Amino acid sequence: MNEREGRKKNSWFWRWFLNNQVVTALLIVLLILLILIAFTKVSYLFEPIWQFIGVVSLPIVLAGIFYYLLNPAVDFLEKKGLKRVYGIILLFLIVVGLIVWGVVVIVPKIQEQSMSFANNFPDYMNTVDEKAREILRDPIFAQFQTQIENYSDKLMATLTDFIQNFSKSTISSVGKIVSAVANVVVAIMTFPFILFFLLKDGRRLAPYMVRILPNRWRKPTLTVIDEMNEQVSSYIRGQLTVALAVAILFIIGFSIIGLDYAVTLGIVAGVLNMIPYLGSFLAMIPAIFLGIVAGPVMLIKVIVVFVIEQTIEGRVVSPLVLGSQLSIHPVTILLVLLTSGKLFGLLGVVFGIPIYAAGKVLLTHLFDWYKRESRYYYDEEEANEDIPPES
Repeated sequence: MNEREGRKKNSWFWRWFLNNQVVTALLIVLLILLILIAFTKVSYLFEPIWQFIGVVSLPIVLAGIFYYLLNPAVDFLEKKGLKRVYGIILLFLIVVGLIVWGVVVIVPKIQEQSMSFANNFPDYMNTVDEKAREILRDPIFAQFQTQIENYSDKLMATLTDFIQNFSKSTISSVGKIVSAVANVVVAIMTFPFILFFLLKDGRRLAPYMVRILPNRWRKPTLTVIDEMNEQVSSYIRGQLTVALAVAILFIIGFSIIGLDYAVTLGIVAGVLNMIPYLGSFLAMIPAIFLGIVAGPVMLIKVIVVFVIEQTIEGRVVSPLVLGSQLSIHPVTILLVLLTSGKLFGLLGVVFGIPIYAAGKVLLTHLFDWYKRESRYYYDEEEANEDIPPES
């Protein structure tokens, strides 16, 4: 019997298939894919679950964002001797006061400037068109005038078709718009309650969740959850703080140079700044457009404001607030933004980076576990011994 087992273990089938970790891993992947295919065949059974997730996801996301913003303040007040519940109520009152102030002061200003921009937009387009034609009359551009006019006509036709199609789709999907507005209203009404209990009992949530795991998995799982929570919280707090600073800088800068719609442009810049690397440049498009309309002097002033804002943000604000907490290469961030934006649209662009940061923590710990358990990795000293010396 022992000889038979020895011959079996020395056979090529045993070495290359039965006792091969790569083959085992591939079989596990194959089984997972087969399970996913089986789930797709009975996906209708999970439709109520997806509808439930769609309803509760927005208030949970809003509560999570405000939790990361307010939790440090609640912890600070608790350390100063104020009971946690009283600290939460105090912060809720402050936030409600800020919201009321914004609705009374900021929202009417934004509405006024937006309506003014919409009413003056045809005149702005005519001004830009006239200035473009003046440039084309220059002898330098005369040879390209026909091609540029053709491209301009095609662009205007494309924009017209887009506006018409958008209007038709908007009218035809009034029911979807009403449903989306209802979901937003429900989310706004329910997320404060979720936020309250998150701030009150959030510290006990992770230890409670890992109680269903085996004892030897609980501590590593808590470590992973804590690191993921730290990455996401640092990113969200940092990005919102930088966005607020960017909005203030642009509002001050545009107000100083006398650019129209300074408040609205600054707030739009702050919101778009939550898109890393691309937000500020996107926010400058309407400002440059208005600078072209106002004349070359105003255009130069807008560019100067942009350069000053980028310098302050890049040299002062971002290093102080964000630092290098995520340790993600800029090229990786751009790739994540492009991929998540293509797959999930605006939500993917906004939440792609924190999800990637959390996933990176999880994959790093899984890879470390695999290195400890696998025979394919060993100590660095042993690895150096296997490398032949240089001749």
